[in-house]
Amino acid sequence: MRRPIVAGNWKMHGSRTTASELLAGIKEGVDSVRNVGVVICPPYVYLDQVASLLKGTPISIGAQNLCQVTGHGAYTGEISGQMLRDLGCQHVIVGHSERRNIYGESDALVAEKSIAAHHADLTPIICVGELLEEREQGDTEKVVGRQLDALLSTAEGIEALRHSIVAYEPVWAIGTGKTATPEQAQDVHAFIRGRLAQIDQVLAEKVCILYGGSVKPGNAVELFGMKDIDGGLIGGASLNTDDFLAICRAAE
Repeated sequence: MRRPIVAGNWKMHGSRTTASELLAGIKEGVDSVRNVGVVICPPYVYLDQVASLLKGTPISIGAQNLCQVTGHGAYTGEISGQMLRDLGCQHVIVGHSERRNIYGESDALVAEKSIAAHHADLTPIICVGELLEEREQGDTEKVVGRQLDALLSTAEGIEALRHSIVAYEPVWAIGTGKTATPEQAQDVHAFIRGRLAQIDQVLAEKVCILYGGSVKPGNAVELFGMKDIDGGLIGGASLNTDDFLAICRAAE
């Protein structure tokens, strides 16, 4: 049975003070959430502080991105998977829609980053999802399938997927207040699991598939009640202690 996971993506928010205050509240309430994996993904510059504050708790730490190059080298401004491990990270978000659509990350680059994360002994949270116009054109499965196939087309990519989390995030529902209905989300999650099953049934049954897109306490229970939705990748609501803990409890 897959253990639910709730990951908080702070994006480019926070300060040392607000990070400390937010984590104090989450640490106080997380004991009531016993059967959910909780992950916090702060900006790079606060990873060391967050690791220190969460030491001794069951909460895992994740980064929001990494370099596709394994090891070290002359890559100014980049951060390797090994560096993230050295800071105490266990997870890293890869291919978030904002990375794909604002910074032009291709499916091939996202696959490279996923493989690099796996090589660094990090669990990639691999994001897939369609734009509004792609959904309106009926291309959701075509887009999500193409994004998955960048990994499923190589042995290294498949191996990385065996140690990954997948997050479906319809781009039109991120930070817009719009949310896919539970049925819409379930349909895409089932498609993802089916696509993985074409390669490996065990992989498909084992991998956690999270939903990301304006998840709130008010809709989390219904979303997480769907058969193939195993938790959430949470943006704005992860910046509010009460909301984030309520979503974690909903996943349980």
